[in-house]
Amino acid sequence: MALISSLLRQRSSITRCMPLATSLGSHASSLRWMSTKETSDEWVEEPDETEGEWLGCTRRFLAPISVNSRGSEILNNPLFNKGTAFKLGERDRLRFRGLLPPRRLNMHRQKERVLEEIRAEESMIRKNVLLEDVHDRNETLYHRILVDHIEEMAPIIYTPTVGQACKEFGMRFRRHRGMYFCEASLIFRKTVVYNWPQKDVHVIVVTDGSRILGLGDLGANGMGIPIGKLSLYCAAGGIAPHRVMPVVLDVGTDNPELIKDPFYLGLQKPRLRGAAYYHLVDEFIQAVRHRWPNVLIQFEDFSSDKAQKLLNKYRDQVLCFNDDIQGTGATSLAGVLGGLRAKGEHPTALGDQRILIAGAGSAGIGVAQVLYQAMIEHGRTEEEAKNCFFIADEKGYVHAAFLTLLPLYSLLGVERMGELSPEQALFARKTDGGLSLNEIVNKYKPTMLLGMTAVGGLFTEKLIRDMAKHCDRPIIFPLSNPTTKAECSAEQAFEWTDGRCIFASGSPFDPVEMDDGRIFYPTQCNNMFIFPGLGLGVTLCGAKTVSDKMLYVAAEALANYVSEDELAQGKVFPSIKTIRDVSKKVAIAVIEEAIRTGQASKINQKHMEDLDAFVSRKMYDPVYVPLIEKRTIEI
Repeated sequence: MALISSLLRQRSSITRCMPLATSLGSHASSLRWMSTKETSDEWVEEPDETEGEWLGCTRRFLAPISVNSRGSEILNNPLFNKGTAFKLGERDRLRFRGLLPPRRLNMHRQKERVLEEIRAEESMIRKNVLLEDVHDRNETLYHRILVDHIEEMAPIIYTPTVGQACKEFGMRFRRHRGMYFCEASLIFRKTVVYNWPQKDVHVIVVTDGSRILGLGDLGANGMGIPIGKLSLYCAAGGIAPHRVMPVVLDVGTDNPELIKDPFYLGLQKPRLRGAAYYHLVDEFIQAVRHRWPNVLIQFEDFSSDKAQKLLNKYRDQVLCFNDDIQGTGATSLAGVLGGLRAKGEHPTALGDQRILIAGAGSAGIGVAQVLYQAMIEHGRTEEEAKNCFFIADEKGYVHAAFLTLLPLYSLLGVERMGELSPEQALFARKTDGGLSLNEIVNKYKPTMLLGMTAVGGLFTEKLIRDMAKHCDRPIIFPLSNPTTKAECSAEQAFEWTDGRCIFASGSPFDPVEMDDGRIFYPTQCNNMFIFPGLGLGVTLCGAKTVSDKMLYVAAEALANYVSEDELAQGKVFPSIKTIRDVSKKVAIAVIEEAIRTGQASKINQKHMEDLDAFVSRKMYDPVYVPLIEKRTIEI
C-alpha cells in the first residue's frame, strides 16, 4: 500500500507539471517546466536555441495533435504537412519513411530556402505565386514566414499585388481553397456547407466579386481577396488557419471579357439581380450560421449598390461587418486621430475639421459615417457633425493633362436627393451642390482631403497646392488601391505642399526625400491594422454583433499605438512589423467594450483579471507540433 501511495503521489506530481494539451493552431506557451533550488515549482522562460545544430529549434513543450490520417495523406494536407522538417520518429510513426528525402531541414532552414527563392524574383506577381505555392503545401511554414517578415510579405499577398493575382486567378488555379456558392447550391440548402472539412470555423470572408479593389467586376476570380484577407487574419490576428474559410458567392459576371474567356472558372452568365440575388445571400448566411452559429462573417468587395443594403439587413442580427465600409472607416479614423496628434491637436478637435471626401461609394460614405459617429462621441450635435463634411461624387468628365479625361467630381447637394441612398443623403449639402473639387477647396478651405475613387491622379497639383494655401498642415489620404489607382502619390503630396502635409495612402509608397534633405516616411492606411484584431476580439469574447462603438474603440487603440517619434517622422500609422501587437491591443479594446455592453458571453472573471495574457494565449503561433495517429482500439 505504501508503494502504491508513493506511485500515486508521483503521478499526481507529474500531472500537475504537465501543460494543457494544445489543439491545432493554439498558442504555444513560451515557458518550460523547471525544477531547481532557485526555481522550484515555477514556470520560467527559456529562449529558443540560437546556435549550433539546434538553431531555430524550440525548447517549449508542445503537446501532440492526434490526426486521422497517415502516410502520404499527411504530406498532402497543408494543415499538417511539415515537408522536410518531419523528424525520423514521426516518419516511422506516421508511416511515410522513404517518401521524403533523408536529410531533415528544420523550419528555420526551410524558411531561409523559401525567402531566398522569393527574393531572387523581381516580379511581385511571381513572388506571390511562389508564396502561395508554400501556402498550398505547408500552412505552418507559410504563416511563420508571414509572421516573421510581415512588412516584406504583406505587399506580396495583399495590396498592391493581390489585384493582379485576382486577374490571373483562373490561369493560376492549382488547388482548391475556399468554397463557392451559386444559385445551383440552393437546391442543397444548408447541406452544402458540410462539405467544408473543418468543424470549427471562426471567421468567414465572403465576396461576390462585383467590385474587387479598384478593378471592378472580376466575378469568381475575386476569390483571391478572401484568401489574402484570411492570411492576414491568421498571421496578424492570430486566428488559426483551420478556423477560417474564404467564400465566393458566384452570381455570374457582367464583365464581357470574363464571359468570353475560355479559362474563366466562374459562371459565364449575367449577374443575378433583385430578389434572386438577395435570396442567395440569405441562404448563404443561414447555412453557415446553421453549422457555425458563432462565426464572424466579413463582407468584402461588394458593389456599392449592394454593400450598404446587406450591412443594414444583417448588422443587428448576425456577427458581421463590411470591411470596405466599416473597416476602412475605422482605419481612416485612426489615421485622422493620429494626424490631429501630429498637428498638436486633441482628438476632440475632429469636430472642428472641414473634411472633403472624393468618392460617395460604400468606402467613402463608410468613412464619413465613422468620422461622423466619432464627432458625436466627442460631444458634437448631429447637425454640427454633418456640417463638417463635403462629399463629392462622380458627375461627368473633365479634360486633364495630355488630352486625357478625368471623372468630374462634384459636391453632393439636396437637389439630387431623389437619386441618393439614405446614407448618402445624410451628407447632402443644402447649398452649393455641384461645386467641383477645386471650387470646394477654394470656397470652404478643407483641412482634410480623403480619396476613395479608384481614379489615379484625381488629386491634381493645383488642387493640392490650393489646399496647402489655406491650411498649414493639410491631411491628405489617397486611399484607393492598387497603387495605379491612387489619387496621388506620396512624392506628389509632399512636393506640392512643401513637405507640410500629413500623408497616408491605401497602397504602399517609398520614403520621399525633399530637395532640402528632409525625408518623409509615408505610412499605409491599411485595413489590416483593424480587421484582424477586431475579428480576434469578437470571436474570443463571444459577441453577437459588431457595434459601432467596437469600431470606434478599435480605431482609438490603433491611433494610440503610434509613438511620438513615429509622428515626428510623418507617420500616422505604426510600423507593419508591429501588426501582431497592434492586433492584440485592438482585440483587447473590443473585448473591453463587449464586456461593458454585456456582449462578452465567453469572458469570465479570471479572463478579465488579465486580458492581455488571455488574448496572447489564444493567438495562433505557427510552430511545428508533434503529430500522432489517432487509432481506435477494439477489444
